[in-house]
Amino acid sequence: MSLLAAEGLGVTIGAGRVLSDVSLTLAPGEVFGLVGESGSGKSMTALALMRLLPAAARAEGRVSLGGRLLTGLSERAMCTVRGREIGMIFQEPMTALNPLRTIGEQVAETLVVHGAAGRAEARAVARARLDRVGLDAARFPFDRYPHELSGGQRQRVCIAMAVALRPKLLIADEPTTALDVTTQAQILDLLKGLVAEEGMGMMLITHDLAVVAGTADRVAVMQAGRIVETGPTEEVFRARRHDYTRRLLAASTHVPRRVSRATGEALLEVRGAVREYLLPRPAPLAPHPRLRAVDGVGFTLHAGESLGLVGESGSGKSTLTRLVLGLDPLAAGTIRLNGAAVSLTMPGPVRAGVQAVFQDPYGSFNPRHRVARLVAEPFHLTPLPAEETRARVAAALAAVGLPADAMERYIHEFSGGQRQRIAIARALVIRPRLVVLDEAVSALDVRVRAQILDLLAELQGRFGLSYLFVTHDLSVVRAITDRVLVMKSGRIVEEGPTARVLAAPAHPYTAGLVAATPRIPAGWIDGG
Repeated sequence: MSLLAAEGLGVTIGAGRVLSDVSLTLAPGEVFGLVGESGSGKSMTALALMRLLPAAARAEGRVSLGGRLLTGLSERAMCTVRGREIGMIFQEPMTALNPLRTIGEQVAETLVVHGAAGRAEARAVARARLDRVGLDAARFPFDRYPHELSGGQRQRVCIAMAVALRPKLLIADEPTTALDVTTQAQILDLLKGLVAEEGMGMMLITHDLAVVAGTADRVAVMQAGRIVETGPTEEVFRARRHDYTRRLLAASTHVPRRVSRATGEALLEVRGAVREYLLPRPAPLAPHPRLRAVDGVGFTLHAGESLGLVGESGSGKSTLTRLVLGLDPLAAGTIRLNGAAVSLTMPGPVRAGVQAVFQDPYGSFNPRHRVARLVAEPFHLTPLPAEETRARVAAALAAVGLPADAMERYIHEFSGGQRQRIAIARALVIRPRLVVLDEAVSALDVRVRAQILDLLAELQGRFGLSYLFVTHDLSVVRAITDRVLVMKSGRIVEEGPTARVLAAPAHPYTAGLVAATPRIPAGWIDGG
């Protein structure tokens, strides 16, 4: 008998049909992948299964768990099912955790709220669950707060909460999207191990087809609220019976058509860069220990070049990025852009020469302002007359494939891919020579990511741009960069042409990153 069975699930919100005739089954001990683009209905399917739909939604269909019909249960009864029989892990652990409560309290609370244990017993069970997910008592005591942990460690806390009551079904909604490749591999291994040990079923929701290929036993492909193809993972990847499945797989292995335009001209020169942070005193009168987040880093980025910067979380990538953007002070060393010193106090025209595109375009825009004002923000560095500013904004939006009437709309009216295009337009509007892309495509689904990478390659050829790609995604580095820098513990441990470094890494750390990167087996695509 199936652990989970959904028949004819449908969801309507207002006049819009969000899910249509979604049917699926999941067996105990099975990992079931649910893939598709943003907006395809993956997360809505999970919410429909758990009866967590918006108040305005109208639902239809049947859902049963372990032979028990969930459809029609009261909200009080469903509150017992959630957590006790169905656990859920979300994409962003920091928003899923309470920043004011310790990690031990939050895991123990799951048991207490469901009446599974008294407080003393709940603490003991919570401690065992934290140990099981790799957060041992010596390094991660009960009184640690979420902000004191890395992203991967916070996700482990969320997993401990989700499995604290040993649920029958675990729903993991993009659980590794924001994690670096080695942490992602650890989290996926942990989840697979828990499924095997507990005999639970797991639904893995993701837009990363390589993750599904290495993790899921069966997979369903969703498009526009419908399941268009389903079956054993290898069979679906090889057969690709539906056109949408073929397009998703093509996008996941997509490499932009680009010609390296790197010249011998040194555009960005980093020499002996050091950035230190003061740590808390170990005792009241003791000196502050110092952490070197960037430790004597040096490299050159040439005009027209695409340079990748990769490494795990905590390797120093983001700190180095802030130094290049002139947002953090140097403790030692120099950074020069087109011959001018980069610093906190550099003049506007120098700062205008380097612009940035960040991971979350919605978070980097003021939602109260229209797009015209948002894209024009860099002109505070080098002001222009209003009429010329508006013309430059319209030209920048056109360059990224958006119509002129986008200027009068608000950022919430656009999709994730369109928002990232607007972020790129804002970076281009002031005509910089260098664009820093900090995880600029890591949150996008495979088809939108391919479109954005194509756009960046085309813009580089048209405007002679140089790119610094800061990312944990080696597939992006492989697709778009000429050279790559590998960063570990604040230092560059390997650098060279991208193809050579990723094909034959010389440093063990680089080899570990390459080995941890999920891949779709070549035979599943070539033999299809």
